[in-house]
This record gives sequence, C-alpha cells and structure tokens, in this order.
Amino acid sequence: MTYNPPIVIVLAAGQGSRFRQSGAGTHKLDALLGGMPVLEHVLRAVAASGLPCHVVRPEEGAGLGMGDSIARGVRATADAGGWLILPGDLPLVRPHSLLQVAQSLAAHPVVQPFWNGQAGHPVGFSAQCFAALSTLEGELGAAAIVRAHRAAGTVHALPLDDSGIVTDIDTLADLARAQALLAARPT
Repeated sequence: MTYNPPIVIVLAAGQGSRFRQSGAGTHKLDALLGGMPVLEHVLRAVAASGLPCHVVRPEEGAGLGMGDSIARGVRATADAGGWLILPGDLPLVRPHSLLQVAQSLAAHPVVQPFWNGQAGHPVGFSAQCFAALSTLEGELGAAAIVRAHRAAGTVHALPLDDSGIVTDIDTLADLARAQALLAARPT
C-alpha cells in the first residue's frame, strides 16, 4: 500500500480585520516579520517539512469564514491521506511540529497539538474526517469536529516543544511579540 501523506491546508482567506483595527496599514499576512511577510514564514515552514500544501486564498470580492475556508481546502484535496489545518498567521511554527502532527495521524483520527497546556495548530484530521470537514461553514472552523472526537475519546493530545504553534498574529502587538521571539531564536 502506498503512503498517502496528509496535506497542510494553509488558511489565507480571512479578512484580518482585528489586525487593521489595531492600527496596521496592511493585511496581517502581508505584514513584515524579520523582513519577510508573515505568510511567507508559514509557507517556508511547510516547504521545509516536505509535506504537500494547499493554500486557501480569498475568492474575488468574498470574505470566507474559517469553516468555509477549511471546507474549500479539503474539497480541493479530497484524495489526501488527511489534513493539517494551519492558519496563515502562525509564522513561527516549526517544520518539525508539522511532521509530528502528520506522523500522529497514522494512529489517530484527530490530533490536537499543545504547547504548555495551550491548544495550538495545526490540528490534524485523518481522511475519515472528510465528510465533516468538507461541509463546514461560517467562522467557527473545525472546533465542533474536534469536540465530537474528544467526546468519543478519539482526539490525540500531542504535546510539542514549539511556542510557534500558539503564536498567531492578530494585532500589531502580536507582530511585535513574534518579532522578539524570532530575534531570540537560535539560528
């Protein structure tokens, strides 16, 4: 049997309104972090992991909720062995973290990574979650699917040593905090 790896679905279709409301003059995914756009950091981490990737970008003139974006990405990659749902505003996520979530999917239908007790991303879903993921709508993302699997005892809580899985960019203050963390990282 051929290994069919999970695909990283990078969510890049949101409006980023909180970032603009915090005083930014650009979309959060285009904001520079260490001289590179936030989204580019995410895409480089995915590329370095070696996992396949699908980026969900906004449709012309239409803002999508997180659930809509996940459904679009999953439907576009229906033959995948599973999906790692990764918001495009997590620029410090490490490639190894992506690989650990992907590897855990081989034994679990849903994988929820944690850093210091805090739930993070990417959340991994096996191929058996296709029907539920492909019909998501609205702003809530896949939280209801995770809750249903948690109630069934089928969510694997995966502790990771990577603060990047919880370091999202929603405001200018978040960007400044990420910049400090990036500058402090060993090269």
